[in-house]
Amino acid sequence: MTDFDVAIIGAGPAGMAAAVEARSRGLSVLVVDENAAPGGQVFRAAEAAAQDPAVGPAIAPGLPLVAAFRGSGATYRPATTLWHLDADEGALSLAAHGRAEDVTASRVILATGAQERPVPIPGWTLPGVMTAGAAQILLKTAGVVPSGAVVLAGQGPLVWLLAVQLARAGVASLVLETRTTSLAAALARAGGGVWAGRRLLAKGLALMAGARRRGVRVVTGIRGPRAEGEGRVQRVAWEGGSAPCDTLLLHEGVIPSTHVSRAIGLEHEWDATQACWRPVADAFGGSSHPRIAVAGDGAGIGGWEAAVAAGRLAALDAARRLGALAEDAFAARTATLLAVRAAALSPRGFLDALYAPPAAVLAPADDVIACRCEEVTAGAVRRAARLGATGPNQLKAYLRCGMGPCQGRLCAPTVAALIAEARGLAPGEVAPLRPRAPYKPVTVGMLAGGAETLQQGGK
Repeated sequence: MTDFDVAIIGAGPAGMAAAVEARSRGLSVLVVDENAAPGGQVFRAAEAAAQDPAVGPAIAPGLPLVAAFRGSGATYRPATTLWHLDADEGALSLAAHGRAEDVTASRVILATGAQERPVPIPGWTLPGVMTAGAAQILLKTAGVVPSGAVVLAGQGPLVWLLAVQLARAGVASLVLETRTTSLAAALARAGGGVWAGRRLLAKGLALMAGARRRGVRVVTGIRGPRAEGEGRVQRVAWEGGSAPCDTLLLHEGVIPSTHVSRAIGLEHEWDATQACWRPVADAFGGSSHPRIAVAGDGAGIGGWEAAVAAGRLAALDAARRLGALAEDAFAARTATLLAVRAAALSPRGFLDALYAPPAAVLAPADDVIACRCEEVTAGAVRRAARLGATGPNQLKAYLRCGMGPCQGRLCAPTVAALIAEARGLAPGEVAPLRPRAPYKPVTVGMLAGGAETLQQGGK
């Protein structure tokens, strides 16, 4: 078993920035990431896709960070899954290349990023329906684009970014925007933060205008979207309209990926602005557990620039805790980073107000599938709640939601919202699902393979 000063879970913007900063302080660093190359979702496949005219412009800002990470000297473990974490002991159980292994770390930084919010609409389990993020992954990693009639339904910056990227790749699309909040109302709620975040907001407006210039058709204010077809999606319909559809891409924003942080029992809080749970963390990412920090979108959605600052702050905090950085130097180094992160987060109030998810997305109609793994409907969840299921954890005694291959990653937000509705509670009053190890499926063969000691990077 190999020891490290810092273990970082995730090689997205926060994880890479944390690794670079920690290494600059002389700490031994392990970075564990499920992807084959660094970048996370925002800069996924950055090195391979940088010259692709469809996605290259959005990837370019991340290339210096990827290069700095590659040259940092951190021990980098791509295509590796964290399947168990003993926070008290700092012991990480990893799986890669068909084998399991264990390492330990004095400080663990969870930089697990975000996941797309589930969008359970009628017909969302039909072949040909996927999330916008999944389509973007295919575009970045393999240059694959959908054929036929392509429809993006939902709201949020990713909808517009993907529409532009598909247009650059020669794919025309139809955007069905579900946004219900007006620009004026969102601006009124956001207050003074809008001016501080004007650069990012201007970039977003330019993206929307660019989509229209490239021929992307847009229908705004749609209600009740549903996928229809025999054997696969053939059309998308909504109140008052319909359109042919061979590929339907759904998106209603992103939420923190909290599977690991919930599994190890970190304290979480309900984020009413983003309608999701997130770990409780201090200004430097410190969590409710003295060994664990959380950085980037996994601690609350803020975008890649805020994530970079958060990763560096978490690394500096680790260096301070481990005696590699004096208090006065820590205060001097973090002051600028705190200001940078605050500036990057300044548009969030506006974006959160503008793209608040519709109620039907959070708690769909009874006949809609809520749990795809076990094919459990929203109506079944509501009935179980009325029978006595007080939360997603108790629901397992009634139904199998959260016990399938995704282990609740997709269904847990919807199930909790349905229970809250059925029991007349506020969403934050329903405790989130508590996952259990293994966090991702591992084979008995992996476990039987025994621990493999890391050969590089340890102390």
